[in-house]
Amino acid sequence: MSKAPPRIDPPVTIRAEPSALDPSLCKFTTSRIVQAGGPFLFENKAKAAGSPLPEALFQIPGVATVLIAGNVVTIGKSTDQSWVELMRPIGAAIRSQLGSGVPAVLLLDSPGGPGKRTDEEIQQAVQALLDREVNPSVAGHGGKISVREVKNRKLFISMSGGCQGCASSQVTLKQGVEVMVRRVVPEIEEIIDATDHAAGAQPYYPR
Repeated sequence: MSKAPPRIDPPVTIRAEPSALDPSLCKFTTSRIVQAGGPFLFENKAKAAGSPLPEALFQIPGVATVLIAGNVVTIGKSTDQSWVELMRPIGAAIRSQLGSGVPAVLLLDSPGGPGKRTDEEIQQAVQALLDREVNPSVAGHGGKISVREVKNRKLFISMSGGCQGCASSQVTLKQGVEVMVRRVVPEIEEIIDATDHAAGAQPYYPR
């Protein structure tokens, strides 16, 4: 049986539109969803901590505020720099984020605060993150990622469905899941894939 050709996403397009009413604002409209839900407002660099795209945008001199809603990122600037100077680095940051596969905004409530949660609380937090940010995407390929357990700050996950035995699963784990988990749940010291990939439909480990 021949395999279906890999899906190739169209290139990301970004349209920048400085506000006619407020010269300190510029709207960047993309051809892909940047972050579903929202709007998510980041009024300063401190508020952006833990969210990849706002963090990257605040690294650009002159960026003062970031508002993300759907496929639109609205930037407020604080300097005399022109939008012509700022558009290129802002567009590059947005494009890089969309290509990373990592959600632009990572928000996860932590009542106890980092470093104060039990293993059980960490497990619940990570599973909530996976269910909200990862599983809706991998479900399109028939897969699912679950937390098996958290023990002594080590996270054990398992992959099922299309993710089990798929070579791309390790890319998903290293570039997607690990990045998100370490940002949102910094207590985790090690992430271990406990999946029996040899039992998958298309194992990349020998049986």
